[in-house]
Amino acid sequence: MAFKKADVSTLSNRDLIIPYFAPYFAYVGIAVLFQNILPMEINYVLRLIVVPALLIWAWKWYLPLTGPKSLVDSFVYGVGFGLVGLVLWCLLYAPFTEPDTTAWSTSGFYLRLISASLVVPVFEEIVMRGYVFRFVLQWDQIIRNKIKKQKINSYLLMVLDESNISVVRPGAWSVPAILISSIIFAAGHTLPEWPAALAYGILISILWIIRKDLFSCIIAHGTTNLTLALYVYFTGHWELW
Repeated sequence: MAFKKADVSTLSNRDLIIPYFAPYFAYVGIAVLFQNILPMEINYVLRLIVVPALLIWAWKWYLPLTGPKSLVDSFVYGVGFGLVGLVLWCLLYAPFTEPDTTAWSTSGFYLRLISASLVVPVFEEIVMRGYVFRFVLQWDQIIRNKIKKQKINSYLLMVLDESNISVVRPGAWSVPAILISSIIFAAGHTLPEWPAALAYGILISILWIIRKDLFSCIIAHGTTNLTLALYVYFTGHWELW
């Protein structure tokens, strides 16, 4: 299926907010708003319908997922970083959990497996490393390059209205971009998950810097979620998922 790309170079970062964030907030919104209203299986089915539809709608505004390096190598790096991410997640999340051997229903497990492995990595990496990381990088660069000091909100408005993330060089980074984007990534998780999510955000940021593409980040994220689901299923440590 071919997607016609839009000329995002003519748009501001403010113009790109809805396409980049709509799938993310739709997923979270459905999960939260219908948590106690719909059965878990129906909740996931709804997410699996709405979020991919929004991704297809918004795809023409997204920057390329591939980069200047080999796609095959990026896949291999993604799998490797994803496995490291699995170990990191389990080590940092486990101390904040209580043992729970209550298994999900078979249908609920597979629906979450599909969602976590194939859908969540796509929209989370597009918004976190694709938009937030680059936005913060541009904000940091403006602060560093401006001689006259201004209020922080003035710089934010400049990045929103006068900048475009499409000009960010693949793999470009700064320490604030890594830390702030990782903190925002962690904020989208439950409180006990924050240490693991923060470390994971930093790990995937490093992968973005090394491989200079979102493809490897999506593969890594999907690998972590898939292997975590399998680990939980076969060991009975359902508290980790």
